[in-house]
Amino acid sequence: MNLNRQTFGPHSPGRRASGRASVGSFLGGGMVIVVALCLCSVSAARGENTTTQWTHLSSKTGDLPAPGVSTQQTACLVLDVDKDGVNDFVIAARRKAPSMVWFRRGTKGWTRYTMDEALLPIEAGGAFHDIDADGDLDVVMGDDSSGNNVYWWENPYPNYAPDIPWMRREIKSSGANKHHDQIFGDFDGDAKAELVFWNQRANKLFIADIPANPQATQPWPYTEVFTSASQSEGLAKADVDGDGKIDIVGGGRWFKHEGGTKYRANVIDDRQRFTRAAAGQLKKGGWAEVVFVVGDGVGRLKWYEWTGSEWVGHDLLGFDVDHGHSLAVADMNGDGNLDIFCAEMRLNQGNPEARIWVLLGDGNGHFTTTVVATGYGNHDSKVADLDGDGDMDILGKPYNWDTPRVDVWLNPG
Repeated sequence: MNLNRQTFGPHSPGRRASGRASVGSFLGGGMVIVVALCLCSVSAARGENTTTQWTHLSSKTGDLPAPGVSTQQTACLVLDVDKDGVNDFVIAARRKAPSMVWFRRGTKGWTRYTMDEALLPIEAGGAFHDIDADGDLDVVMGDDSSGNNVYWWENPYPNYAPDIPWMRREIKSSGANKHHDQIFGDFDGDAKAELVFWNQRANKLFIADIPANPQATQPWPYTEVFTSASQSEGLAKADVDGDGKIDIVGGGRWFKHEGGTKYRANVIDDRQRFTRAAAGQLKKGGWAEVVFVVGDGVGRLKWYEWTGSEWVGHDLLGFDVDHGHSLAVADMNGDGNLDIFCAEMRLNQGNPEARIWVLLGDGNGHFTTTVVATGYGNHDSKVADLDGDGDMDILGKPYNWDTPRVDVWLNPG
């Protein structure tokens, strides 16, 4: 079997002018699993029960190709690689090559291309940006605890070939190991994006300007933003305090630019250092809100709001989340209010009742909990429009449960 290129799935991308096609007509007779969406309210103000359906596609049922041969799938990104207006996605793995593949969305589903055929110890996280300013999106990922590198891969648009890897270059190639999470954003207000990344074995958060000639600059200069008392992770971005400048969120804190390369660390909840992070205007007016959940452990899913004098946390589910390594804030139902996506791992085949949640927000701090599916492993899974119809879907990527594997849940709209 050729692991470089395979096309699967009968699903055509593109925007529909009105309504949503029926499951049968949209799928064109392909193999699917329809998952019931069970709703249960966690807010007395929103106690209604509703049922809808998500369409489940999986590499295990032949709806799209498997990511490769590795049983440790570490990173996942969704981006429009080929500039056709419809999202593609990247899956990275360690322990077995190829270390990175990307799934190209086409008229007949997804085609898998090799992005890096080498064996690399890639860690969870990753980010994308037009690093070389040539109009297409490039990709960044870092080594796990066995390596001290952060890399970027140059998008070869429009010259894609299933068996020709992308050019890989170094951003960091010295110092301490382990780089879980990276993010791009204009954090200093200079109208240019910077790269922010954690270096866990150094207990530090770093920031780097993109060099003027990134193809000829290895490694990049980078500056320390923060030193933690212990390993920290999780990165998100939002204009937290409403001053018009994007802030960094992660490690239980938010970081405000104070000029030059200086950032002030502001504690939201110091117990949330080693967590996943997301941020956005969950409650209209005032500062942006922040969400934390333990990704590599067991703990509560909580959102935090600034009262004017302190950060106050709110328990969203009323029970612990088991390795909630997938977290995002997005408008999942198109009502103009931000919602929360969270999903649990099935680490080492455990947690058989692992859940995928979408908590629907009303813009006033109330949420209705919906369970999209139960029993699937999710690690660094993402929400994005995967089929080009304008709503948010779910890309499910397990770490080591039933791997190699990738899943998609298409939003019913």
